[in-house]
Formats: sequence, structure tokens, C-alpha cells
Amino acid sequence: MNNNTENKIEQDVSYSKNISVYYDVEKTNTLNFDVDSFAPKVLWKEEVPFTPNLKVSVFDVAALIIKMKGAMTTMKLHKLLYYCQAWSLVWDERPLFTEKIEAWANGPVVKDLFSYHRGLYTISNISIGNPDLLDENQKETINSVLNYYGDKPSQWLIELTHLETPWRNARNGLSLTERGSNAISHESMAEYYSSL
Repeated sequence: MNNNTENKIEQDVSYSKNISVYYDVEKTNTLNFDVDSFAPKVLWKEEVPFTPNLKVSVFDVAALIIKMKGAMTTMKLHKLLYYCQAWSLVWDERPLFTEKIEAWANGPVVKDLFSYHRGLYTISNISIGNPDLLDENQKETINSVLNYYGDKPSQWLIELTHLETPWRNARNGLSLTERGSNAISHESMAEYYSSL
């Protein structure tokens, strides 16, 4: 190893959460976990830069969509999130956010986001979302999706998802109006939308 950046290494540490810890390999330091808080404790005399491995959440993507398109119905927001996720899987070959999308009677819904806005018909702000966490490639994907789907009404988007294989396969065995919470898999979205 040379004395430049190679004397620093990044180690991914997993214990319920993914965390990145940077430390100098030339020091004899130890890395321990505080099991009660799942927070890493690095024991040595000198301060060490600590950078969490930040992942984009559905709230971050939703906040960007609302920032770009303004207030909208919650139903429409969920469908736009679904199409952003689907096209990210095709174009970028990776999920845009980590939360799962469920095949509800009215089309794809992200339950975590639904719990956040439950009871609202329209939404104009996602206070816990941070659109700055998205990289330029992710923002470009979202922008492309919004350019195509963003001006469509909620009902049009619902009907479109009902015609498409990923939602239909996840609803297998359920009637159109029956409640269901089956996840729409990334594999089914990638396979279907890459074939269009």
C-alpha cells in the first residue's frame, strides 16, 4: 500500500443496517458494535470520519416528484412511483428505492408511503423526503418518466397498470376489487418493461 488513499479502506459492516466505516489500516484499532443501538463504536484515540451508506427511499423519490410536478392525488403519486421504479430497473438496471410495491385493488401502492399520508386525498409535501440524495442518473430517469406519465390523470394510470402483466401477476387469484398486498417483484417489472 502507498501512503496516499490506499492506506484507507472502506469496510461494509452489516448488523441490521448497512453502514460504511472508514479507518486507517496502519493503526491497530478495533471496531465493535453496541448491540442495543446497532450503532458502530470505533475505539481509538484519533477521530475517524464516519459516513453512513445512504440509500434512497421512496420518500426521497416522492419528494422529488412533488417538487417537479406540484401537488397531486396520492393515488397518482403511487402510480408515478411505480413507473419510476419500473423504468429504473430497465434503464439503470437497479431499483430506485428499497421499499416494496404492493398490488392493491387500485393499482400499485407503496405501503410505507401510504402509511405516511393515510387519509389524505392530495399531497403537496413529503417532509421526510430528501430529493438531494438522488444522483443525476436517478433524477434523469424520474424526469423521463414524468415527461411521459406525469400529465396523465390518476384514473388513466390506474387503468394502465391494470392492463400490464406485473400488477396482474401479483394479483393472481384476486378479483379486481378484492384487497391484496402481494408484492410486485422487481424481476416481473424488469422483464415486462424491457420487452416493450
